[in-house]
Amino acid sequence: MSSTPVGRPSYAAVLRIPHARRTFAAALLGRLSYGIVPLSMMLAVTRASGSYAVAGTVMALFGATSVFLSPARAALIDRHGPRRTLVPMVTAYAALLGLLTLLVRRPGAVSPPVLGAVTAAAGACTPPVGPTMRAVWARLAPDRALLQRAYSLDGVAEELLFVSGPLLVGILVGFAPPTAGIVFGTALIVAGTAGFTTSPAVGAAGPPRAASGPSAPRRVRLRRGAGRRGVLRGILRPVVAACGVGLTLGVVDLVVVAFAEQRHYGDGAVAWTLAALSAGSAVGGLANGAVQWRVPAPARLSLTAAGLGAALLGAGFAPGLGTLAVALAAAGFFVSPTLTTAYLIADDMAAPEARVRAGAWVNTGVNAGSTAGAAVAGLLVGGMPTALCFTAAGAAALLTALATVRRGRGRSTPPPGRARRSGRIAGAVGASARQSSRERERTVPAVADAGEGPAQGRP
Repeated sequence: MSSTPVGRPSYAAVLRIPHARRTFAAALLGRLSYGIVPLSMMLAVTRASGSYAVAGTVMALFGATSVFLSPARAALIDRHGPRRTLVPMVTAYAALLGLLTLLVRRPGAVSPPVLGAVTAAAGACTPPVGPTMRAVWARLAPDRALLQRAYSLDGVAEELLFVSGPLLVGILVGFAPPTAGIVFGTALIVAGTAGFTTSPAVGAAGPPRAASGPSAPRRVRLRRGAGRRGVLRGILRPVVAACGVGLTLGVVDLVVVAFAEQRHYGDGAVAWTLAALSAGSAVGGLANGAVQWRVPAPARLSLTAAGLGAALLGAGFAPGLGTLAVALAAAGFFVSPTLTTAYLIADDMAAPEARVRAGAWVNTGVNAGSTAGAAVAGLLVGGMPTALCFTAAGAAALLTALATVRRGRGRSTPPPGRARRSGRIAGAVGASARQSSRERERTVPAVADAGEGPAQGRP
């Protein structure tokens, strides 16, 4: 693989990586479906059942199976490779969405339990294209600086997809029934997954093989040890950070609606206020990828989460929608960097055979937190002023920052039986700690800090 300059790599350098443009474009095409199918499904089920309660229950089932089974689907990809796993997944997903489209064509034709069963099954088969693409980035990028840019670009693009997806649905239902959105979203995920799995970069990303060389077996055994103890245990901090960000955003979305209604603004004002949050996130993501950080990734994770919390505390003092939009843009500036750093840390901590799973756990944290945040926001808005609701969201982000702070950095000598684990932690903290024990260096040679320096074991 050709090398790319590591000093200050650009976003253009990311796209110049062999096969990166084709693979990334196909992945984005498939991921656009995630912004189209859920809204189209909700509109179609609402029209077919004539009940918001039924539509809400059906969408909850779809969301629950899609979100909480994501790590299980990712584990299959880690074990069998993307090509052997994504193709049957997308086939089953498309077939179930097609069946749902037929069931909701006529109002009242199908009972709610049948609709719930079909949508739950469809959610269980949702292809995890996003986590798989991030795992492919980890193989394609020849150094950590370029990988940081790749993850930032990926996160910003995903943000834009989730904003543009509902807009496309709004245009589509202006001249076609909501089922057309389901069909369109299905076509996108099928075409995107087909292009993604046929890319040479994905073809090379089969199940991980054991490394060769005199020092490789010991390093691979060490990384796999964390996998045997459980992938989630090793990446708990980034998952907690992602969950906290999702929880905060879930609260903010509904509080903005209440803020606008109390001041008699229209729905359009809500849309552009939330768009300011997304715009801030896009700018923050691009800026985060452009900086050659000297601060370790675990420290950045806590700092960006704290920045999100501080900005939301400021949003509680906004007197009108204009100042609220500015405050939310400032809050958004920390959203994408927090999530990008979480993905970087998860990738660095996961064994090669668990990279997709690690990214899927971070994804699950965001989505589960967002769902919980929406539920909490409903209680908050009904019982306190919106200013205090923003304060509560900011406090949640600050608590997340506190929960992700690394502890016990001062320990230089690991207790008996924990030399290997402490060696990995020391490697993540920095070069000075890595040099504190020659024996530990031989056990874990040059383990890079997430987001800095060259990573070992990357093809």
